[in-house]
Formats: sequence, C-alpha cells, structure tokens
Amino acid sequence: MTLKLLLRGPSPFGRKGTFSIAHLGLSDRVDIGVPDDEDSLRKLNPLAKVPALIIEDGTALFDSRVILEYLDTLSGGDKIIPVETGARFAALRDAAMADGILEAALLVTYEGRYRPDQTPYEPWLDFQRGKVQRGLAAMSDTPPAATPLTVGGIGLACALEYIDFRKQYDWRPEFPALVEWLDSFNAVHPAFADSKPSD
Repeated sequence: MTLKLLLRGPSPFGRKGTFSIAHLGLSDRVDIGVPDDEDSLRKLNPLAKVPALIIEDGTALFDSRVILEYLDTLSGGDKIIPVETGARFAALRDAAMADGILEAALLVTYEGRYRPDQTPYEPWLDFQRGKVQRGLAAMSDTPPAATPLTVGGIGLACALEYIDFRKQYDWRPEFPALVEWLDSFNAVHPAFADSKPSD
C-alpha cells in the first residue's frame, strides 16, 4: 500500500515532510495530497491538523516530528535521526527549537488572520517575536550541520524560509551566520527549493 501525506497550503510543518520524503528517496512510496474535507480529517486526527501521514494499516500519524521519525524508520533508520545517543538528542533538540520558532511565527500570522476585526495586540506579538529572536540567536551560535542532514537542519531551513515567506520577523540583518547557513543548505540540498512555500 502507498502511504499518503496530507497537508494544506504552504505549511512549514508539511514542508518538513515533503522534503524528507524526497531526501530519503521515498517519493515512490508516499503520495502527497490534501484532506478530502474537515470531517474526514477529524476522523484521522481529532485535532484536525495537518500534516498527517496515513500509513499501511490506515492509521494516521501526526505531528511532523512523529512523521519524520516514521519516514526515517521507513528508509532504514539513521538517515535524518541519528542512532548514536549524543547525536540523536542533539538533532532532536535542534528540531524542537526549530519547531518552537515556527510555532511562535505562526502565532504572529494567526493574530492578524483570525482576528481581522480587531487591532493586533502588540504585547502578544512582541512576546512571540521574542521567542523567534531568542530561538534564532541560539541556533545561530551552533547551527546544525547541513550535511549529514538531520531533523534539526530540516526544521531550521523550513523555519527560516517560512519567516522569509510570511515576514513575521526580519531575521536576516541580525543573523548573518544563519543567512550563510541557509545558502549553504540550499546549495547542498537543491531539492529543497522544490518545496518552497507559495500562496
């Protein structure tokens, strides 16, 4: 049975999945699509969130961290999540930091999108942008290697390009090391451009 990754729009969490599928050579084993409707998505994931990966037995896996671990296992393991303990938890920690940056950036976007009739609450936006800034500062000090690729590098690349796309935070002047890192990431992994977000 072919697996199916469900996603919607330019989701950076979905992009983590689509790029990992390509990077791991799983494109012939995993189809990519959208949920049929909200009811069917809720049956697969009671949280009604994507991405969701429907595996061989019909079970839906979520969220993106779980999906990437499954994809790594499907490809034989030790590909984007190292087996060695120190490297494994360094990669998972980087991935968690990147996800935290993304979650804060998304909340900045949602403040305008889901409260269009209200003036954006600046203290809330500053609080979220502070998370983005501190997370990027930490990752700028010791960014994950672009190769060998891990879930930490995938997460950081998706976060940086999503912030470029939605412009929640002007990170480039402040973090030239991350600009250089992202340029290097794209050079080493040209397939990453195939999943670039667009409306």
